[in-house]
Amino acid sequence: MRDTMPPLASLYAFALVAETGSLTTAAERLSVTQPAISKRIRALEAHLGTLLLHRGANSVRLTAAGQEYAAALGQAFATIRGATSAISARPSGPLRVRAYTTWALRWLIPRLPRFRARHPGQEVEVTTSITPVDFARDPVDAAIRSADHAPAPGAERLQVVDVAPYAAPGLARTVRRQGLQGVTLLGSKVRPGDWAVWAAATGHALQGPPLLFESTSLAVQAALEGLGAVIVSPNLVAEDVRRRRLLRLAAAVVDTADSYWLVTPPGRRAPALQAFRAWLLEEIAAEAAQAAP
Repeated sequence: MRDTMPPLASLYAFALVAETGSLTTAAERLSVTQPAISKRIRALEAHLGTLLLHRGANSVRLTAAGQEYAAALGQAFATIRGATSAISARPSGPLRVRAYTTWALRWLIPRLPRFRARHPGQEVEVTTSITPVDFARDPVDAAIRSADHAPAPGAERLQVVDVAPYAAPGLARTVRRQGLQGVTLLGSKVRPGDWAVWAAATGHALQGPPLLFESTSLAVQAALEGLGAVIVSPNLVAEDVRRRRLLRLAAAVVDTADSYWLVTPPGRRAPALQAFRAWLLEEIAAEAAQAAP
């Protein structure tokens, strides 16, 4: 049986002329010349044995057959676009995000169920590292970095890194009576200068250097066990404060001049990464609104 399907290029050219009412506009949409569009439509008319367009000096008009055919083609191409969008939006694998250990454990992961609820089937694979990401080498789709300026072209600022001191309730009561003198100060090797920044901004005098752990998560855990006072961003211990496992030792929250940044590969973002970015910014905005006085 002879295949009666006309060339797709001719069909699409005619559909665009019918949609726009202009050979010139259709040619611009397809990045071809107007004569090329005319040639495709004439080939389509020859294939069908039917006139589709009335051609004037500066205009075109659909024939009755052209109107009927254009309506059918419009529905067909709309179906193709819808199917294409559905396929493109389908998760092709987990979104791989690299972040700092503490930020991942204490901020990102507790919120991920909300991302999954909004985007069923799109998994997020979280890895942790403090090393800079190289998208040409590392199997990573996005990274969260902290720095005092954009760590890569196109990086987007997420959150300001501010800090305050916290301790378990028993030690907090002692600190409120006699200050930080004699209290072990806990920090991390990732951010070794946070106690000094906080003390300089608030006028506190610190006795000796802090005890530094490999990560802020370990320092927070040590504070929860009553081993000392930890310096940390309030949003990373908000749940511990809510449950009164940690208490803030001073009202002052100090901006360290660093920020968390979202770093993504150059070029167009994949749909999954676009969805993650939008969700991330929404979560951060909601947190900021909740924290506002």
